[in-house]
Amino acid sequence: MKLKALSLTLAAMMLMCATSCTSSSTSSSSSKSTSEKSSDSSSKDTSATDSSDASSKEAGTASSYSTAVLGKDNTDIKADLKVLTQRTDLIDTVFAGYIKKFQAMYPNVKISYEGITDYDGDMTTRLTSGDWGDICGIPTTVEKSELSTYFAPIASLSELADKYEFIDTKAYNDNVYGIPSTGNVQGVVYNKAVWKNAGITVLPKTPDEFIDDLSTIKAQTDSIPLYTNYAAGWALTAWDSYIGGCATGDAAFKNQILPHMSNPFAKNDKGNGPYAVYDILYRAVSQKLIEDDPTTTDWESCKPRINDGEIATMVLGSWAVPQMQQAGANPNDIGYMPFPITVDGKQYASASADYCYGINVKSSDDEKTAAALYIKFLTEQSGFAYDQGGIPIVKGEKYPDVLSAFNGVDLVVDEASLPGEEDLFTKINNDSELSLESDQTHVARIIESAETGSEKYDDIIKDWNAAWTKAQEKNKAQINK
Repeated sequence: MKLKALSLTLAAMMLMCATSCTSSSTSSSSSKSTSEKSSDSSSKDTSATDSSDASSKEAGTASSYSTAVLGKDNTDIKADLKVLTQRTDLIDTVFAGYIKKFQAMYPNVKISYEGITDYDGDMTTRLTSGDWGDICGIPTTVEKSELSTYFAPIASLSELADKYEFIDTKAYNDNVYGIPSTGNVQGVVYNKAVWKNAGITVLPKTPDEFIDDLSTIKAQTDSIPLYTNYAAGWALTAWDSYIGGCATGDAAFKNQILPHMSNPFAKNDKGNGPYAVYDILYRAVSQKLIEDDPTTTDWESCKPRINDGEIATMVLGSWAVPQMQQAGANPNDIGYMPFPITVDGKQYASASADYCYGINVKSSDDEKTAAALYIKFLTEQSGFAYDQGGIPIVKGEKYPDVLSAFNGVDLVVDEASLPGEEDLFTKINNDSELSLESDQTHVARIIESAETGSEKYDDIIKDWNAAWTKAQEKNKAQINK
């Protein structure tokens, strides 16, 4: 794989962007919604799915995706598609609108969505059955060498590398198995009015400044300084997304350095790195700068609460900003700031693909073709990435205004793993049972320990380092002291 790092200032990137994504109206829903198609599993193609078979099919699939003209090619195709998504809030609104637009071009393609709340966990289990649907966001738990077991190749990497951002996220051996749905920039969601009313006029750039500002908000306002979303579970994994580019400024950190690093969670003398990220959370909890009872937090209700100023701050990706803006009467009060860590006097922000659309390898040929067309529509015509506050996947398209606070902040995209180590990070991550970015248990432990005083932060870090080292040794990774 050839994953390149983008370390460009957002200001420069926004100047270079000349075209705007089509804007579609979005709204937030407080109810979970499930819509499933009726289909017999016998309709699925149960042919062999090993890597060589997938590769033999790649040429035709790649050609049909990269050269297909939406609304002109394959307009008579018939298929019933089921799409699995973590965005339960968009099924009856935004996604329903997408289906209507797509069916204006492809009237014989029926599409339904099923929403999953505990997405990575449930989807990982369902993949093994093969009969889960036709399109899903590929779980982070799937190793790259396993992609061809579950997903059909969509295109060749060489064909899409110059057209799409983050395209090698779910690519292996030059085959692309997943198209990014959007690109996330990692920062902090906040209510600008609350911060202003607390007398804060300069955004924090270090952990100490951030904790001081949260303390000021607690003293000067009635707002919850930092809302953890502890009860939601999955939302806690957002903290893992800051330990790479945001905390180190190094595009090689996650995939090349972390798998080989000795005690990667240990404290350094610069006030950055993974230790500094989780320490912010531990300190905020121990100093009572969060909600009174983390077990009572609620994901859906937090949206209107930050919109009206009851909540001041939440640590979430840029994808969350539109949801908070649309949840009440004060959309202009919702802002997005860079994560408060500085590396050698400069701030950085990790930019990475959100879930990537993958096509079930066991879907029929017509279903695969229809699925590829719908993915292309979602990527190139729906405006999803832009409307959700993310980086558009088509290169050169306009960035959303919500990222304006990141002017002068370098965006860092993870570099590819070293040759022959494409699965090493995933293997170590899984074997350590930390499961960064896919399981919340380790982050929940920080909140629980800080709240009750049951464990000191450094003891948790020591435990994490031991687990990581054990996983490195199991996978015979060279450990760089």
